[in-house]
Amino acid sequence: MENHNNAGDNMNILLKVNDLSVSFYSRDKEVEAVRKVSFDVKEGETLGIVGESGSGKSVTARTIMRLLPSPPSIVKGGEVYFKGQNLADKTDAEMEAIRGRDIGMIFQDPMSSLNPTMRIGNQIEESLIKHRKLGKSEARKEAIEMLKLVGITNPEARYYQYPHEFSGGMRQRVMIAIALACRPALLIADEPTTSLDVTIQAQILQQMKDIQKQLGTSIILITHDLGVVASMCDRVVVMKEGEIVETGTTEEIFSNPQHPYTLRLLNALPRLDEKKKLKPAPSFIREEDDVPLLQVRSLKQHFDLGKGQIVKAVNNISFDIQAGETLGVVGESGSGKSTTGRTILRLHEATGGEVLFRGIPLQQLNRSEMKKMRRHMGIIFQDPYASLNPRLRIIDIIGEALDVHGMSMGKAQRQKRVEELLEMVGLNASHALRYPHEFSGGQRQRIGIARTLAVEPEFIICDEPLSALDVSIQAQIVKLLEELQQRLGLTYLFIAHDLSMVKHISDRVAVMYRGKIVELAESEELYANPMHEYTKSLLSAIPVPDPKVESKKKLILNAEASKADPYGLERSEFVEVKKGHWVAVANG
Repeated sequence: MENHNNAGDNMNILLKVNDLSVSFYSRDKEVEAVRKVSFDVKEGETLGIVGESGSGKSVTARTIMRLLPSPPSIVKGGEVYFKGQNLADKTDAEMEAIRGRDIGMIFQDPMSSLNPTMRIGNQIEESLIKHRKLGKSEARKEAIEMLKLVGITNPEARYYQYPHEFSGGMRQRVMIAIALACRPALLIADEPTTSLDVTIQAQILQQMKDIQKQLGTSIILITHDLGVVASMCDRVVVMKEGEIVETGTTEEIFSNPQHPYTLRLLNALPRLDEKKKLKPAPSFIREEDDVPLLQVRSLKQHFDLGKGQIVKAVNNISFDIQAGETLGVVGESGSGKSTTGRTILRLHEATGGEVLFRGIPLQQLNRSEMKKMRRHMGIIFQDPYASLNPRLRIIDIIGEALDVHGMSMGKAQRQKRVEELLEMVGLNASHALRYPHEFSGGQRQRIGIARTLAVEPEFIICDEPLSALDVSIQAQIVKLLEELQQRLGLTYLFIAHDLSMVKHISDRVAVMYRGKIVELAESEELYANPMHEYTKSLLSAIPVPDPKVESKKKLILNAEASKADPYGLERSEFVEVKKGHWVAVANG
């Protein structure tokens, strides 16, 4: 730990945590969530707390705020001093006044933190009226100013809207506005950008930097994204299994990590500046694999919202995927990535165009024929918990796929097949009799993969399979998918907004924007030589796990995105600018 014994330094310390220990009790069982954690935060400083899920990061933050319910939690020891006062000595009423007024907090999921029945403006006003004692008209004026401060356009109109009328990135901006409305001295941001696209993430982080500079706020940033830490933090605390294993300046942690766990976190993070590893040829190739396994031709998926409003979620896209290949699809939320995947599988019926699988036009198949075809095509979903039935044991979740597709077998044979699949994805056969809640996020995603593999598909759509996972778990899942591809001859459509990970798993990458593919090229070529302005903006927004690079990097925040047709897509054509590198080029 750094030394703060000198009086001058102590005067600058806003928050000091000494030997904090927190446990949870359940059925006479004690779980030590945080053990003897100590750190401090100076005025105007940004401190990053990093570690995997279960490392104690969020428990530490909620203990500082006194937000953990007791029972089941209990603070077993330690002290938290804020502005020289021990927060443990404060009454509930005093803590309620401190929260919001002196310490603000941004939570991970803005939709679950915002009241869906209250207008956005009223939710910001609530804090201003309570803590700053402003009148209604003054609070309204200040709320609109806060919406402006966090970069929300047309704040006077947005003030009257509800949370569901905002995008994920805009909801997160509202959470920042609420947290900063009372000008707190300390802001605790708990995974504030985890589920956001890279361009929106870049905008949110830049907004936090600007506001910190303007208001002099100290920030505790809790995250598992080391690229974000490099771009935002002055110092870093690394937590593992409830303990601090390393602390230091951001540059020290990144350039000279001392603990093996820190090194493992850094090594797990894929970097854009690293060369893509050559992928071995698939272990077997069929004679028919000379033609593309999947052909998408002029595919359209339009949604009619009524009153003449048509959303062109997928707007006339075409591409092929060869057997054994991985095609990555990247883009912001709403770009049409997931809709493309679901339309290919006919989970949505296409508005126009066609999809051919081994030359068979899927749109022409009747319901019975399509059910048989789905044995050859699978999907891995984004949320490994929501996609598993919590009431079923794993043996029945995986076995259900066998039953649905008529792969009838005896009870013993069925159990043996499930156990084989679990071992194939790196789990134990004994896990078959457990329920989903008994597994970690990474294990649940492995179960989802096992269920997809049950019917022996050739083609799998991976729909954001990594977004809910820690970076080290992401690396494990990517390695598993690559191993299964080589072993089983699988073909993937890999949908994601994490461009770094997409580069390393994909043979080619397609970039989607507003329902269209704006660029498609081999993975290494696209990242080394992006040609479309939107691709460049995506790449420039990725936080690099290197503080020296981040300090010099100027983010392109894609401010043009608010315009109706910023890249001339409506008058563009998709042309091959060099062999295998296709770009949407505007005419005129």
